[in-house]
Amino acid sequence: MEQEDADFFLNSGEFLRNVGVDNVIFGYHEKELKVLLQQPIVLDRWTVTGGFIKKTESIEEAADRIAFLRTGLKGLFFQQFRSFGNPERSKNNGLNAAHLRQMTGLDVPEDSWIFDYFVSVAFYTLTEFSKVEPKKGELEADCQWWPVSELPPMMFDHQLIIAEALKALRLHIAHYPIGYELLEEKFTLPEIHSLYETILGKSLDDRNFAKRLMATGIIVKLNETKKIGAHRSPFLYKFDKEKYNEGLKSGVALAF
Repeated sequence: MEQEDADFFLNSGEFLRNVGVDNVIFGYHEKELKVLLQQPIVLDRWTVTGGFIKKTESIEEAADRIAFLRTGLKGLFFQQFRSFGNPERSKNNGLNAAHLRQMTGLDVPEDSWIFDYFVSVAFYTLTEFSKVEPKKGELEADCQWWPVSELPPMMFDHQLIIAEALKALRLHIAHYPIGYELLEEKFTLPEIHSLYETILGKSLDDRNFAKRLMATGIIVKLNETKKIGAHRSPFLYKFDKEKYNEGLKSGVALAF
């Protein structure tokens, strides 16, 4: 739930009912792909970052707003990948009217519409891990990064949402240069190689990977090195922003 959720219960006329945005925010740190999760204040389960959609904004604007509320960053890369909805997804999830009354201080009835059929439009967002200072909402106990491989107990169908987001990310990163969003501005070839291996979940041949990546023209070699040991100072690289933007529009031959 996002920071405006208390307002939602008081002023629900400003928001769409029974449809929201779930935004799977990915970061990359210490050779691990991580996801930013939030925990409601009265429960021991977690959710992906999400919230309701204002009647005055588009779905994309809602996803962008939710990402900003959680990360403090604007202009992040995000991509819609699918929607989720079925009659059972809001049932047996551990959240009931008593919990909502405790969370909000409002008289939420047992048959509130909030427990009806609910549809989520799902996005994934990519951000550089080191730039994020996670911000929890007013109805949350915590908001923090979790390794994708070690998720805590999840509410609703949010474990499935993360799995589907990862599936979409793997498909997209094989055809579009979106690794730019997860790395620092300057990086070594081993670092971007490790990123792709982590996301794709498989080993990639060092020489073949570097050759294909350089052939696209989306990264350029800098006249700078990174000292990582007594006898190791690999060259640094960065993305060519113009070629990167072209790659986002038309795709690049990155399938490994």
